[in-house]
Amino acid sequence: MHATIYHNPNCGTSRNTLAMLREAGFEPEVIEYLKDPPTRERLVQLIGLMGIEVRDLLRQKGTPYDELGLGDPKWSDAELIDFMMQHPILINRPIVAVDGKARLCRPSEAVLELIPEAAFETFAKEDGEIVSVKKSRSPRSR
Repeated sequence: MHATIYHNPNCGTSRNTLAMLREAGFEPEVIEYLKDPPTRERLVQLIGLMGIEVRDLLRQKGTPYDELGLGDPKWSDAELIDFMMQHPILINRPIVAVDGKARLCRPSEAVLELIPEAAFETFAKEDGEIVSVKKSRSPRSR
């Protein structure tokens, strides 16, 4: 299985997600999306694979979201994607893609929906919170 993570090393959620992937036996392709943003085509593809609305991928905190007025419903999906292409910091993270499936991994344990039975039963996040694989898996991911 091939995994890709669109990662921001300054983000604790992103670091935890990457660590969970590695603990599960993956060595994912790590794309620091602020340095190497996805193409428009890839971003549209990821949104489709995640099954979310374009607006659901917008990050507000620490971005130009408010100054650009992106909360206004006047913006079309295409325009919102244009903003994300111009300002990659607007793309929420981390996004993980595994074999034709993708997920915005907020919280980080959402990554467990993409990977088969992990090689661990519990995982300690950076803040010490313990994630139990069995409790984190949703019934649809089994």
